[in-house]
Amino acid sequence: MRILIAPQAFKGSMSAAQAARAMERGVRRVSPDAECILLPVADGGDGTLDALVESSGGSYREAQVTSPLGRPLRARWGVMGDGRTAVIETAQACGLVLVLPEQRAPYITTTFGAGQLIKAALDAGYRRFILGIGGSATNDGGAGLAQALGVRLLDAQGRDLRHGGAALLHLARIEMAGLDPRVAQSELIVAVDVTNPLCGPEGAAAVYGPQKGAAPEMVALLDQALAHLADVIERDLGIHLRDLPGAGAAGGMGAGLVAFLGARLEPGADLVCDALGLDEKLAGIDLVLVGEGRLDAQTAYNKAPVAVARRASARGIPVIALAGTLGPGWREVLRHGVRAAHAIAPGGMPSEEAMQRSHELLEAATEDALRRVVPGRGP
Repeated sequence: MRILIAPQAFKGSMSAAQAARAMERGVRRVSPDAECILLPVADGGDGTLDALVESSGGSYREAQVTSPLGRPLRARWGVMGDGRTAVIETAQACGLVLVLPEQRAPYITTTFGAGQLIKAALDAGYRRFILGIGGSATNDGGAGLAQALGVRLLDAQGRDLRHGGAALLHLARIEMAGLDPRVAQSELIVAVDVTNPLCGPEGAAAVYGPQKGAAPEMVALLDQALAHLADVIERDLGIHLRDLPGAGAAGGMGAGLVAFLGARLEPGADLVCDALGLDEKLAGIDLVLVGEGRLDAQTAYNKAPVAVARRASARGIPVIALAGTLGPGWREVLRHGVRAAHAIAPGGMPSEEAMQRSHELLEAATEDALRRVVPGRGP
């Protein structure tokens, strides 16, 4: 029996690679002779760097960058096993996990460090990039990232804008002449895990601003700032971004990458699956196991488990999903190739305990799920 094990990270408890190994241990309890192919995946959010580097046999690098609050920070980036593709997970430099809850302030947090990561990869000679931009602590439309690479964002007095989303209200003009010329020689592919537009009721500030620390009045101000950024970009650069799906990803970083660096946005889960050669790895597979921390209605919007399940089911391969919890609307995934889904924690177990025991719970749940489908191996 050949089993492909392709989970994404269980946020807060296991990386995708750790989850894959726990699931493999569960498989071995039922079928010691099974051939397990481990393929940790991601959808552009947290864990994208690890999934692309580890699954491809790549390597990690480090760079000194600026944190979301302007402090020195050592951040990781990577190179895929092909030796030519640099992987940047912008959350390594400007992620929400880098800011204490009481210090979250999207009106001043910056993506400058993410631009420094790109510069470090350019300095190392790389010209092909995959960028995962989920999980940011910022709402600056990628302005800081652009500034780190030489773009000048100026106010009415010709002064460079300060960092942060609120400063965009004072943007008077954009000067692109100083952009690092190596960017024009590069291919930048952005893995986005959401389809939100830049501004408006479904935009970056309205939907994600509150979790980054923005009170209602600040949400309105940040939305106004992003709308103003869109207007100046359209006037100075001739690029219309307001309605671009994914432009609102990572506090508008999706928009900034398109406008300032000429990047292209792609659905994160499919991009990662393609980069890892999922279709080729499905050849000869008898069963696929997927997983994530919370399986719910949002998973059906082409999050990693569903992206994998769709491709597997198109080949007639059954797919079982394991999740930390099954949230509202989780049955939607059953319409997209998932045959069965199981929560790994027993009902009533406190979430804190479940997080601490996630590895053993996932291993046991995988064993139980497999016994249900492998002939002669049931309880």
